[in-house]
Amino acid sequence: MTAQPLNLSGLDLRAEIDRLRMERNAVILAHYYQRPEIQDLADFVGDSLELSRKAAATDADVIAFCGVKFMADTAKILSPQKIVVLPDMDAGCSLEDSCPPDKFKAFREAHPDHIALTYINCSTEVKALSDVIVTSSSAETILAQIPPEQKIIFGPDRHLGGYLNRKFGRDMLLWPGVCIVHEAFSETELLKLKAQHPDAPIAAHPECPPHIVDHADYVGSTSGILQYAKTMTGDTLIVATEPHIIHQMQLAMPDKTFIGAPGADGNCNCNICPYMALNTMEKLYLALRDLQPRIEMDEDLRLAAKKSLDRMLDMASGTVGLGDLGAKPFGG
Repeated sequence: MTAQPLNLSGLDLRAEIDRLRMERNAVILAHYYQRPEIQDLADFVGDSLELSRKAAATDADVIAFCGVKFMADTAKILSPQKIVVLPDMDAGCSLEDSCPPDKFKAFREAHPDHIALTYINCSTEVKALSDVIVTSSSAETILAQIPPEQKIIFGPDRHLGGYLNRKFGRDMLLWPGVCIVHEAFSETELLKLKAQHPDAPIAAHPECPPHIVDHADYVGSTSGILQYAKTMTGDTLIVATEPHIIHQMQLAMPDKTFIGAPGADGNCNCNICPYMALNTMEKLYLALRDLQPRIEMDEDLRLAAKKSLDRMLDMASGTVGLGDLGAKPFGG
């Protein structure tokens, strides 16, 4: 259970977090979907695997991962010698929840001629049951290296898998999971917004359903969308992913305008990830103070999960963190 924050109203949380960061020799990671005040104090801001790799390369003793549990788990897989804390252990993921390990295991056993290409948004147990892990930035590069005749299970995100199927003409067997954030975008409201800004391109995350992706001028991971925003020629961009990424866009490009794609109610409120929002400054302070909640992991499970991650890095390490769907294979 995650400890409930005490009354910390008299505390300078930013100063205390900085003090504990030094005392604990800690590195603070923040995913792009974290609230701006957490992004602003983090040592690294980025996509989930990119963050875990950067933390592993440091000499930090403690990793404080402001994200969701599967991300902190991945950091522990790559940095078993480091203490990994997650400000709120209830910060989960609808994709991870949609794919229980026992059901995934049975699904694999029912299709023994398929390999499992699995999106990183899953539990450590599901990673251990998979052949290759992919991120939204490495999925195309990896899929391009798998022979067309090889049968594939893709999970847990059916929208990312469906996007790859359509783009590559594949017929991967899709696990029926979705991200509740990207599922919430409204095509009707998006078209209304596009009519108001006809010259603004649309950038969408591939976790979005087809009726959103089909309107996008660019499809890519959060890192990829950020890079697209930097290189596009216009001054306005419509962004179809969790809206806290816009904070980084505004910091990097204050002269441009970024508009979050609307949900069914005509605004972005329903597209804020409720799991990411569980992390707060207060909880980050307590996690660094108490070194709890802490990620613990069985070593055999860690090593089994690491195999599928290592295969991804062997096949596509040049794309991790770049966010460019369709990038050349590493070394290509």
